[in-house]
Amino acid sequence: MLVMLLGQASLASADGSYHFGFKKSINGQRPSIDEEGFKGLLKRHEAIFTGDLSVKELYLTFDNGYEQGYTGKILDVLKEKQVPAIFFVTGHYIKTEPELLKRMAQEGHLIGNHSWSHPDMSQISADRIKKELDQVKEGVSAVTGQTEMRYLRTPRGVFNGQSLTVSQQLGYTNVFWSVAYRDWEPKHQKGWEYAYKNVMAQLHPGAVILLHSVSKDNTEALARIIDDARSQGYQFKSLDEMKTHTP
Repeated sequence: MLVMLLGQASLASADGSYHFGFKKSINGQRPSIDEEGFKGLLKRHEAIFTGDLSVKELYLTFDNGYEQGYTGKILDVLKEKQVPAIFFVTGHYIKTEPELLKRMAQEGHLIGNHSWSHPDMSQISADRIKKELDQVKEGVSAVTGQTEMRYLRTPRGVFNGQSLTVSQQLGYTNVFWSVAYRDWEPKHQKGWEYAYKNVMAQLHPGAVILLHSVSKDNTEALARIIDDARSQGYQFKSLDEMKTHTP
């Protein structure tokens, strides 16, 4: 589904494209993108890496490229715990899971753009980028009635100046992440404790948490992550409530 660099240096290609990477938070310290080479680019285009680093707020984000039968359970937990989230969806997801999309919208969650066909956004034309994003926005609107779509998560965390420029001109804020782990392979799940420990070890004020909805581990760990994060004084907020962000 997604192949990304987590907690290690990003790779810049000769054509100026990047794979998003970052230095992970340890013991609540600030994560960093200071050494990855793209911080200035993200800042110019007002992309999101983290929220306010002085406030104990967390932002839950899910990537939904396809369905493995867990999103309904994830929504159940979010409803029970009264936690908002954003789900970044692809064209495949829109076509195959309209009822889940409706439920996301009805229960107050944001639905974001993950592109129609999950291409490398750094290797396609500006016109193709626009088409990819427009198709998702129109598809979600047709299913849910949602007329606005403000947030984009670029497929596989790959981007360049053109993809940031075009998407920003279309009204999108690119949303990256500051908490993540290798969770996107359904055949390589390691149990809910593995998911729980990976997420909790990286928590920090203003964290944008990336989880993949295809993960059984994430689904089973989610309630405990929410409860234990709250016990540490964290609050879960919607991206629409984010007042300050970095870079």
